[in-house]
Amino acid sequence: MFLSADIIDIASPLILLNIADASALGVSDGDRIFITNPNTGKSATIPATVSETFVQYGTALLTSGANQFVGISSGDVVDILPAKRPSSLDFIRKKIDGGKLTRAETAVIVSDITKKVLSQAEVTSYITASYINGMDMDEVEYLTREMVASGDTITFSKKPVVDKHSIGGVPGNKITLLVVPIIASSGLLIPKTSSRAITGAGGTADLMEALAPVAFSASEVQQMTEKAGGVIVWGGATNIVPADDVMISCEYPLKINGRGKMLASIIAKKAAVGSDTCVIDIPVGPGTKIADETEGKVLAGQLVDLGKRMGIRVECAITFGGAPVGRHIGVNLEVAEALRILENKDGSGSLVQKSCEIAGIALEMTGKAAVGNGADAAMALIRNGKALSKMREIIEIQGGDPNVKADDLTFGPFIYDVLAPADGAVISVKNRALIDIARVAGSPNEHGAGLRLHKKPGETVRKGEAMLTIYAEKEWRLSEAIELCRNTHPVTVSGMLLSRIGAE
Repeated sequence: MFLSADIIDIASPLILLNIADASALGVSDGDRIFITNPNTGKSATIPATVSETFVQYGTALLTSGANQFVGISSGDVVDILPAKRPSSLDFIRKKIDGGKLTRAETAVIVSDITKKVLSQAEVTSYITASYINGMDMDEVEYLTREMVASGDTITFSKKPVVDKHSIGGVPGNKITLLVVPIIASSGLLIPKTSSRAITGAGGTADLMEALAPVAFSASEVQQMTEKAGGVIVWGGATNIVPADDVMISCEYPLKINGRGKMLASIIAKKAAVGSDTCVIDIPVGPGTKIADETEGKVLAGQLVDLGKRMGIRVECAITFGGAPVGRHIGVNLEVAEALRILENKDGSGSLVQKSCEIAGIALEMTGKAAVGNGADAAMALIRNGKALSKMREIIEIQGGDPNVKADDLTFGPFIYDVLAPADGAVISVKNRALIDIARVAGSPNEHGAGLRLHKKPGETVRKGEAMLTIYAEKEWRLSEAIELCRNTHPVTVSGMLLSRIGAE
């Protein structure tokens, strides 16, 4: 059937048909359409939606997400036919029933995810089935290899190629801004692809974007890394492991991240950028993704195993995640904190220590530092200014201002200090509450928003002294952040009365 085409700006790949056209084709809502552009021969299988009134008779209304595969213009004629039910659905059903998938079955599923053959609901079914029933390490390996094959890859002639990753869950974990220039300044290659914030107050890509553009193709990442030694870019723009991006978008509403899928996602991205050496930070403790050191060691063993299967030498660092890394949360606040350290100015002990420990492991793994001396070697690269020079080189090659300084970063003009209600010592901070407050204040979209934690666990505080400062670019956002702070009590001081409840 030939229909006149029109385009609607919706990201999800769909084709909308008038109910009369759908009936003539024998297509129901949710069935798939095989659509062909007669002018170019480009074709795709797209889920269909049927409407009585929204789409005119004789018209195929394509979303922009569907049109990326066929490349038609409004008014063009397209050829549409009913499509066969994809075999990947049978394999997803197999996983729902608790079966073990083969590599061939996994390949079909990942291919259909990447090509947008499967609907969001169908991808979610696969993710949920894998989450509930689990995946053994063979299945994880199959998924990892197929995720790598789903997009562009990078190969470097120079070895070793280093990468680092953090499991996440800890606010203020801006160590990539230090680790990358430290490692690159030692003469190693580190093509660091990073994510934007999903539930946090600032992903690494968000932080770097305050200094330079972060959206580049895989070939550009390769070229820049070979010239500067390292980059810090947004992985979502590279077409590296695109299947993972689709699956993440389906995971987000349910807030699930199954162990097997998480393992595959981490190692696939490292393999795709050509890394052969990787350090993985596993924060553990209250409020993190990993409850305790025991669980962290299990995860570390799985990552090391999967890395070995993929030809990547992996070493994991189990780190303390019970409090923020550094004292700042929010884009400009975190970037300024990292730059101050590179500039050999004041800096948080926890941020310096963790950055040097993680970078130091990579230096030891690659022979750039003697075993047991990696952290000191990393610190030396900060102290002698080589890490700062390398960071400026990275900023410049990504299109930013290499002369930017920590003092150039601006913070929101609307400020509120959270004061200690009594003398005492800070006995705990709530990571999740701190992240939520920073997000309500406007981070990461508003770069000047966030907070500064003046007091961390174990530190003493006097009544009326600031424990926390909130920054916002808009007054109404500051008001909402203050209200959330009052309800969540993100910082607990010994002897502090949280509430009184009694009869009226």
